[in-house]
Amino acid sequence: MSFVFLTTDVLLFLLIAILLVYGIYALRHEHFFRPWKQVVSKPFSMCAVVVLSFYFLIAILDSVHFHPTIESSSGEDIQHSTRITSVLDLVLGSIIAGTEKTYSAPFSIYAFTKETLVDEDGNMVREYPRLKHAGSHLREPASRLDDILNRSVVGIGKGLTGWIFFCAIIIFMMSRIQKLAIRGIVKKIIRGQSSLSWRTFFLSFGIICVLVGIGLQLCPHYHVLGTDQVGNDILYQALKSARTGLIIGTLTTLVMLPFAIIFGVSAGYFGGWVDDSIQYIYTTLSSIPSVLLIAASALMLDVYLANNSEMFVSVTARADLRLLCLCLILGVTTWTGLCRYLRAETLKLRESAYIDASRAFGAVPWTTIWKHVVPNVMHIVTISIVLDFSGLVLAEAALSYLNIGVDPSMESWGNMINGARLELAREPVVWWSLFAAFIFMFILVLAANIFADAVRDAFDPRLRELN
Repeated sequence: MSFVFLTTDVLLFLLIAILLVYGIYALRHEHFFRPWKQVVSKPFSMCAVVVLSFYFLIAILDSVHFHPTIESSSGEDIQHSTRITSVLDLVLGSIIAGTEKTYSAPFSIYAFTKETLVDEDGNMVREYPRLKHAGSHLREPASRLDDILNRSVVGIGKGLTGWIFFCAIIIFMMSRIQKLAIRGIVKKIIRGQSSLSWRTFFLSFGIICVLVGIGLQLCPHYHVLGTDQVGNDILYQALKSARTGLIIGTLTTLVMLPFAIIFGVSAGYFGGWVDDSIQYIYTTLSSIPSVLLIAASALMLDVYLANNSEMFVSVTARADLRLLCLCLILGVTTWTGLCRYLRAETLKLRESAYIDASRAFGAVPWTTIWKHVVPNVMHIVTISIVLDFSGLVLAEAALSYLNIGVDPSMESWGNMINGARLELAREPVVWWSLFAAFIFMFILVLAANIFADAVRDAFDPRLRELN
């Protein structure tokens, strides 16, 4: 295989590296470690962390792209396909191969619409045809429910086996670190006496393992969430859309932070004409309706991509560039709120005694800002990042619904919702595409909001004083 490094892939792994460095730094500094320990000590926030980690794992697997190797007829030269695939595509290969002709309901073995068929007597009849892949292993259609139940039981067993093996490794490592007996560690976890909410962690992870086990047993033989108009599996689209939503929510933050921190801290610290100029910039930008500004930028981008189509070697590269540009557009248009918060906080901090002492010792203003102001406003930055994440995920869905979001060829929850508009007007209604996008997006946004509330409670100094 030949690896392909898309721009969003590189930026996503760069963000993960930054988070790992920050995690190591937080472990070595008590004033950072203590709030994060408080976050994961709450059951609901620990459950949210497990769910978000599962979504990020899907995004990481879908961000390792490569050209598959093609078997050469001569057997000497190694050739690669022009198609770009990912590790997630390899894991879900059985789902991709099970493409049908058109719509099919969840767990169904028949098509959703009738076709003209020839029966055993040679007569033309209108019937629901059997699907090409889903349920093709069944000799009798009546045995479908029993087969689904049996495979679900096997999937539950495999999921629990993997969960027990993972838990055993974690508990063994905890016993070595804490120098306690394994039995004592297990009792503390079951009784909820550990400093972190390990009981919630293991229960949440166990539920995910069971669901994954069931999915791996059923997906090669059934379309768990049905198929769309061209026969593509809805569950596959929903899982692939996780990467798009997470990239929108994370990379937009990387674009927004430099503008917000530099402009907000500078306006609050220097004041005068610097403050007036920055206020004029973000006030003017805030007065423009964000949807119109994003729409205008997206239309300009579409014109550029249409006039320079020869720049892109594949449809995937073109869609990736549009996704990156959408992150840039959202980042440039959403930094104003955080900038206001940082300006107000810096106005208060610059009157503090330690800032006056830094000036009295002759420190350069930017040195004072970097060493004394920025560290004391990072709790606002952290809270804003996690609070804005869910809003950005929902913004992608809304923009794609208006056809000004990600490329139509890229899987996203917004594109799934946009494609489900006409399906809702059918009789009977094709509801599963909208349902799948709603469920996956709802779980992600709910977990992000719960996590954001826990981070706000842990990092906000005023809330810590009340507690």
